[in-house]
Amino acid sequence: MRYIVTNALLGDWRLSPKKSATLNLRIDPVMKEAVREAALRDSRSVANMVEVLIRKHCEEVGIPIPDQQSLFAED
Repeated sequence: MRYIVTNALLGDWRLSPKKSATLNLRIDPVMKEAVREAALRDSRSVANMVEVLIRKHCEEVGIPIPDQQSLFAED
């Protein structure tokens, strides 16, 4: 996820400098083991596997995810 921050006095919209965000969630232990196994089989980290699954789902339902480079304003 990327967050947009604004300077309200100047009306200046810029993205925060973070290139990643933390996502904490609770998940059924069986699901956690399944995603861990899926990640292992694909030689991925669990975090990367979750990101791949989110991207795939969003693509299937028509939710666009812009490239990271396009999210950062040029100086």
